[in-house]
Amino acid sequence: MTEKDLTDRKFYRAGEESRFADESPERTPQTEHPAYKLAFRDHDFLLRDELRPVRFQLELLKPEMLLDEARVGSTMVMYGSARIPSPEEAQAKIEAAQNGTEYDQKVAQSLADKAKYYHEAYKLARLVSEKAIIEDGKRQFVVTTGGGPSIMEAGNRGASDAGGESIGLNIVLPHEQAPNSYVTPYLSLNFHYFALRKMHFLLRARAVAVFPGGFGTFDEFFELLTLIQTGKMKPVPIMLFGKDFWNRVVNFEAIAEEGTIAKSDLDLFHWCETADEAWAHIAKFYELEA
Repeated sequence: MTEKDLTDRKFYRAGEESRFADESPERTPQTEHPAYKLAFRDHDFLLRDELRPVRFQLELLKPEMLLDEARVGSTMVMYGSARIPSPEEAQAKIEAAQNGTEYDQKVAQSLADKAKYYHEAYKLARLVSEKAIIEDGKRQFVVTTGGGPSIMEAGNRGASDAGGESIGLNIVLPHEQAPNSYVTPYLSLNFHYFALRKMHFLLRARAVAVFPGGFGTFDEFFELLTLIQTGKMKPVPIMLFGKDFWNRVVNFEAIAEEGTIAKSDLDLFHWCETADEAWAHIAKFYELEA
């Protein structure tokens, strides 16, 4: 391109300006002071409390742009516990608790009993990934998890074993948190804000599978129900795995009987125990080949 080309850029890109700043031979008290740094390269400046709105915007934009570039049209989100063992690890968890308290042994057995949901999460992710649905040139029902262990690992693992790519939406926590090894590296995203992470879980979601879990799973599941119940989000298939677990920890019927939700709100989710049941529900909802 020449200076007379009408389509040529007339301003340097930010990366080029950064290079110019690095290559400048001038080293003075003024150029060495943090105040002189380009604002977008000033790490301390970007971390100031006043810049929180900018960080919110960045955390909204980066995943959105990367997923657009990856041609991800829609996702199948999988929520669930970070503590449920795989079937291979279930017995080891029981044995590890043998010298513990009665409570420890009871919890270990309870978690081991839920190992079947690791297996079903794996099967569902594999099944959906093997179908490799493409629409409008974009990939549909791309498996998306929180990127961590247990149920999340099962989802990413199932997609990986099917030869598919999958997304992991991790979050920085005070204790060590790393993506499981089955997340597709260039789709492994990390968040500071829970709010932005939860938004990205649902922006492209066209189906959500919810497995037994703790506070995090409850938070994600009930926020999803609230969004659909209030009309802020259009309905999507919500598959709730583990009827015995959920009915023990949440009395859905009682909430309806108390009148604080409508009886029809209990139809917002669909009970499932197997991956095949979940896919059948998704296929029926979207009129797909089962």
